[in-house]
Amino acid sequence: MTSVVGTALGRWLGLPRPSTRYAVAQVRVPMRDGIALAADHYAPTTAKPLGTLLVRGPYGRKLPFSLVFARLYAARGYHVVVQSVRGTFGSAGEFEPMVNEAADGADTVEWLRQQPWFTGRFGTVGLSYLGFTQWALLQDPPPELSAAVITVGPHDFRASTWGTGSFAVNDFLSWSDLVAHQEDPVRLRAGIRQLTAPRRVKRALGQLPMGESARALLGAGAPWFESWVEHAEDDDQFWDRLRFPVALDRVQVPVLLISGWQDIFLGQTLQQYRHLRDRGVKVALTIGPWTHSQMLTKGLATSARESLDWLDTHLGGAPTLHRRSTVQIFVTGQGWRYLPDWPPQTDQCTLYLQPNGRLGQTAPTATPTRQPPATFRYDPADPTPTTGGPLLAPTGGYRDDSRLALRDDVLTFTGPTLTRDLYVYGNPVIELTHSSDNPNVDLFVRVSEVDARGRSRNVSDGYRRLGPSSRQGPGTVSVELDAIAHRFKAGSRIRVLIAGSWFPRYARNLGTEEPALTAWQIKPATHAVHFGDSRLLLPVGLADGVANPGDDLG
Repeated sequence: MTSVVGTALGRWLGLPRPSTRYAVAQVRVPMRDGIALAADHYAPTTAKPLGTLLVRGPYGRKLPFSLVFARLYAARGYHVVVQSVRGTFGSAGEFEPMVNEAADGADTVEWLRQQPWFTGRFGTVGLSYLGFTQWALLQDPPPELSAAVITVGPHDFRASTWGTGSFAVNDFLSWSDLVAHQEDPVRLRAGIRQLTAPRRVKRALGQLPMGESARALLGAGAPWFESWVEHAEDDDQFWDRLRFPVALDRVQVPVLLISGWQDIFLGQTLQQYRHLRDRGVKVALTIGPWTHSQMLTKGLATSARESLDWLDTHLGGAPTLHRRSTVQIFVTGQGWRYLPDWPPQTDQCTLYLQPNGRLGQTAPTATPTRQPPATFRYDPADPTPTTGGPLLAPTGGYRDDSRLALRDDVLTFTGPTLTRDLYVYGNPVIELTHSSDNPNVDLFVRVSEVDARGRSRNVSDGYRRLGPSSRQGPGTVSVELDAIAHRFKAGSRIRVLIAGSWFPRYARNLGTEEPALTAWQIKPATHAVHFGDSRLLLPVGLADGVANPGDDLG
């Protein structure tokens, strides 16, 4: 068979023309414990298939995954196996997110070896959870594996949930709600539920205690959610089955990593790239101006072309990789750049927080009697609202955040008008001399760009829970913000925003030491940011990635 939709999509994406027809058959794949997982086998009718692709995920085997990760490849000569992971969409067993993917992936490869149509070499492809299943397989890489394309795929789920010290509750309560109800047989009801999910999740998170309100939302589904919240410590053995850092040490095959500057897993993708690069593994990196969900919309054309090119070269036997450079990044405010490595060489530009909401290159004189600290009061009953940024929700990404500067619980520092373009490559860092009257506090920091009309738009975010060990007297707090490749345009201004929460992306700090699931008491906090050494550090360079001093900006 052929797919008219697939042919049209391939043409729209700029892919090579289909080379063959293909057939689709449902199969059952046995696991070591006796259960079987459901899968669809896409078999090209050509006598010389290019290779085999394995795709494993929990979201079903229909659109969009059947089209993007199966039909497009089968029509170009690949056998493709799209498998529903344990406990989802016809696969037997119980779905426990991430827990069974290493063993079940290995058993699926053993089944592949026994199939008469197996080409002897295979690759993996997929995004998000479909990327995690690839890292799970790479914990013990099969010898037949020849290439991998991992798009916005984490390898460490603990870092995804608790990496800032505060639970990323909006993303993972929303995800749990989606997965718990995605197989509702009444499609209309399932569709309505998905459309109303952001509002329902926000309403649930606005109630205390969080565990009780979250369970009311989830019903009997997603029994794993509470356990994620209960196990906050990085060294807790609970997380051992939900992360595969050893995969970064064992992978040998060529890996293409694709992400977006506004993706929730960007930090892990960059960690993966650096680790594989330092080991000498053949690895390439593409980062566009996308959120997580935009990888299947705005980012689809780029990711589809690059994925097929990578697999054709490293699995299908094509003689030439058409990729222009090892690292291909979109500089926001400018366009695509092609670099030999990431990050490029940069110099440090230092901007100091100054009284009266100013941001400048000169450190203010630290005289307490003349320069009292800037303060704000954080009230858990009215937390600073999430506005854009890396989110699973459709409201994520680049957004006008001008209203944040008007809130009483946000400190705003804005620099002078830039007289020339300023390019930033890498992770901005803010160092604050900070104190609070409650040791149980969080810090949210954002760098935004204010255009000539006074409209502010987010560029990079950072978040950190300070916790009860933080000092109540002034102490230095360092917050690393998300990596960026951004051009601050001449005529614009750089803005720093500081708050005590970013809700509902992160669970609000109630100001007490009660357990997160059962806490219901709230205690406000007054934050103070002291002048003198409080500063923003920007890694700056030129448009082509050559280092450039950050002096004389305004």
